[in-house]
Amino acid sequence: MPHVRQHVLGGIAVREWPHPRPRRLALVVHGYGEHAGRYDELAGVLTGHGAAVYAPDHAGHGRSAGERVVIEDFEDVVTDVHRVAGLARAAHPGLPLVMVGHSMGGLIAARYAQRYGAELAALVLSGPVIGAWELPGRLLALEEIPDTPVSPAALSRDPAVGAAYAADPLVWHGPMKRPTLEAFVRTLRTVAEGGDLGALPLLWLHGDDDRLVPLPGSRTGVERLGGRLTERIFPGARHEVFHETDKAEVFAEVIRFLDAVLPR
Repeated sequence: MPHVRQHVLGGIAVREWPHPRPRRLALVVHGYGEHAGRYDELAGVLTGHGAAVYAPDHAGHGRSAGERVVIEDFEDVVTDVHRVAGLARAAHPGLPLVMVGHSMGGLIAARYAQRYGAELAALVLSGPVIGAWELPGRLLALEEIPDTPVSPAALSRDPAVGAAYAADPLVWHGPMKRPTLEAFVRTLRTVAEGGDLGALPLLWLHGDDDRLVPLPGSRTGVERLGGRLTERIFPGARHEVFHETDKAEVFAEVIRFLDAVLPR
């Protein structure tokens, strides 16, 4: 595994997994309450197949500045990610850029593709928060948001994944916050109305036992996005397909897709 480099862009912490002679760039966009460091293994797979990999911790997440898990406006997060893409491009001009977004990161990546799609060569969405996701509306209807953190068991059938998540000091283990829930509702609507992705190659990965972001709700959003869609649903998999017991199959799917859609 190459040495991970750290950058800071205006309060946003960025990890870089370098490659000595990359032929592509990959930008990994993490999910709610977590951080880019949880994608070390995915980054290793991508660098092993010729990519220089970059991943920010979103504002209020991981090592980045900001009140914990407060996102006032996802458009600002998309802009932050775009600045990270600029950092990657400045280091490696002219290479195709692939974006991989998981969960909340799938919402951010989908909105990024609507705003900056011409700059992307391919988009991968894993368990994306897109389409009909009922959790924010359900929580906002309550007078007080309950202090029920994400259940580690919902992430993967591998108990070690849940245990590492529960013990990770960079993961947020408290309640969701009202401004973030309101921002989710707004951005789900923005993406629904934001237009399709034209000819952009899109790979959608989802576990069919995902209880955090149920598959049927995401399907409506993914199909609305259009693009040149390839979908892979993993039987029995929970929310984090990159950390699942069949992750080798998931990684192989990603590499197959990228090799098929990117110039060799």
